[in-house]
Amino acid sequence: MKFVVIIPARFQSTRFPGKPLAVIGDKPMIQWVYENALKAVQNVYVATDDDRIIEAVAGFGGKAVRTLSTHQSGTDRCAEAARIISEELDFDVVINVQGDEPFIKAEQVELLKSCFEGDADIATLIKKIDSEEELFNPNRPKVVTDNQMNALYFSRSTIPYLRGVESKDWHVSHNFWAHIGMYAYRAEVLQKIALLPPGNLEKAESLEQLRWLENGLKIKTAVTEHQSMGIDTPEDLLNALQLLKKSAVN
Repeated sequence: MKFVVIIPARFQSTRFPGKPLAVIGDKPMIQWVYENALKAVQNVYVATDDDRIIEAVAGFGGKAVRTLSTHQSGTDRCAEAARIISEELDFDVVINVQGDEPFIKAEQVELLKSCFEGDADIATLIKKIDSEEELFNPNRPKVVTDNQMNALYFSRSTIPYLRGVESKDWHVSHNFWAHIGMYAYRAEVLQKIALLPPGNLEKAESLEQLRWLENGLKIKTAVTEHQSMGIDTPEDLLNALQLLKKSAVN
């Protein structure tokens, strides 16, 4: 099976304009993402609508494709990029790595790849929740799965509800799973989901993946031990710089 990584990257961001080019250590964030993805997949592309990002990617020897500026999600941008890339490259699965995840692990990409040994349409990662704070944080989507690790539902609420157990004890009484927002899609499935209109569940929870479940697609999950670290604000960037300094010391 042939894989390609596509990294959707926007220059315009409400909370952090220009973040793909924010410097971490000695290189821009997008380069960190690109080089880490390249450790797991031979073919990696950045998908963007901004000349500055295209120039930065070319500057470190990477590959980029120009996409429209009207996309509402990274998934839609990946779908357009995949159509462009397919003119020069044959692939079966597209792995969507967010452009604001500089410390993505190669092992996480490998986990996504392993999900397609079966009949998954889409794959994503989950991580065990270890704290009460994380469990009840609506900005930390949760997921429940079946016995084959296929996603049954994603929610900002805490799922499942533990009847007869005090909420402060929930996280030690049951294995709860947080969703890590990395995806991989069969090439034809990516083109299909890009055409789907938002469903009622997605509108209620503001979670794009519910659109796919509502339309009968199978989302395979794999367990990762690594916490994602998305850079959404300048404060997140400062945390990333501190983490980089700490790792250099260790």
